[in-house]
Amino acid sequence: MPAYKINAPFRAEQVGSLLRPKELLEARAKKAAGEITPEELRAVEDKWIAQAAKEQCECGLKSVTDGEFRRAYFHLDFLEHLEGVRVAHHNLKSDNKADYKPPTLEVVGKIRHVKDIQVDDYKFLAPHVKAPFVAKAAIPSPTMLHFRGGRQAISEEAYPNLDDFFTDLAKAYQVEIKNLYDAGCRYLQLDDTNLAYLCDPKMREAAAQRGEDVDALPRNYAKLINASLEGVPEDMVVGVHLCRGNFRSNFFASGGYEPVAKVLFQELNVDTYFLEWDDERSGDFAPLRFLPPNKTVVLGLVSSKHANMETKESLKARIAEAAKYAPLEQLCLSPQCGFSSTAEGNEVTPADQWAKLKLCIEVAEEVWSDA
Repeated sequence: MPAYKINAPFRAEQVGSLLRPKELLEARAKKAAGEITPEELRAVEDKWIAQAAKEQCECGLKSVTDGEFRRAYFHLDFLEHLEGVRVAHHNLKSDNKADYKPPTLEVVGKIRHVKDIQVDDYKFLAPHVKAPFVAKAAIPSPTMLHFRGGRQAISEEAYPNLDDFFTDLAKAYQVEIKNLYDAGCRYLQLDDTNLAYLCDPKMREAAAQRGEDVDALPRNYAKLINASLEGVPEDMVVGVHLCRGNFRSNFFASGGYEPVAKVLFQELNVDTYFLEWDDERSGDFAPLRFLPPNKTVVLGLVSSKHANMETKESLKARIAEAAKYAPLEQLCLSPQCGFSSTAEGNEVTPADQWAKLKLCIEVAEEVWSDA
């Protein structure tokens, strides 16, 4: 008899990151200054993660995350724990967002999974999430270790052949995902900017100038993600979120999904897709015509970047437009991204955040009878 699979994604969803409480940000700064210990910082994180889980359940969200409260960046704080990976810091954070250059990742040796990364965090969250709610773990997509730096950011001494790099990276992910499953995780989200960046003509050109074959990259990335998910049990739901950038309410890419749609929907072995369609940057819904009957798309129609509230009528109209290309029963609703992909958070208030999430729930309940 096959294992029971949770009924995710839910009609009203979220991407995962939440605005950090002031006390948590202050504790992180004290830890950086050496004024408190890592254990003291974790105790503050524990307190606010428990509170965030409670608030998500009270709000009515059926998928519950830790808000990414233990991270400064959605990707760096995970990937830096793989052996062979180093974070390169370019400059201190500037108050001028236009001047800020974020840290990047470098591969300086062989990639290996040498310790659990997200497992203890999931184990802390899970007891705070009782049925019918489900704890969701969000980790960066393995592509995050390649696209921004490409060949130049990967040691030729460690990896004269890039195929070996992709193989080792996938093996490291397989171990982490297996250990998450063994810890009880049945809902996993991979956060990926790069498949979305490959929809942007300017970013495609920049990647081509780095020597990348931008037409082959979507398929190569699908193979990497598929290899990373090899061996995932049938009762684990896996989704991928495509993001166009989310630093302090800024985006970094534009363009519809057409350049990657066929590979995304038909070659990537995931159950669901969290896709951004919050404004005209994201193109139209036509790429949904490639969606197979056994997969789901969570429509990211509610902006997490600004406080302006969408109307129920406008959201319902956009859902109806999407349903012209994919069946309504294969669609769900969420904000287009998280509210705090980095610790700084987007330029919205906690009240805005919860109002937007509640709006998703209310619209979902009015559109789908099974919400």
